[in-house]
Amino acid sequence: MAATATPEIAPVVVQEPQDKPKSGLEPGYLVVCWNDPVNYMHYVTHVFQMVFGWSRKKAEFHMLQVHEQGKSILARESMEKAEHYVHELQKYTLHATMERDE
Repeated sequence: MAATATPEIAPVVVQEPQDKPKSGLEPGYLVVCWNDPVNYMHYVTHVFQMVFGWSRKKAEFHMLQVHEQGKSILARESMEKAEHYVHELQKYTLHATMERDE
């Protein structure tokens, strides 16, 4: 008597799209400082130097970006460090926020 052939079925592999950054690194968070009509330019420069430890030249560059363009991205950090910087800037009455960088 002839044996019955059992068809073999290969398993189907379903690949789900992954939401990973293009670089493969963890997404960072941007520390953004926004323009406001309250603080003087030299004060903002001073705060950037105090919080980030920047030279006067770098602090002035970002201060001018805030003044002329309305905002400046000051740093890209982990969530905890970005939160720390935002709180430090806010203690000096600067308008600072953080945004996820994807």
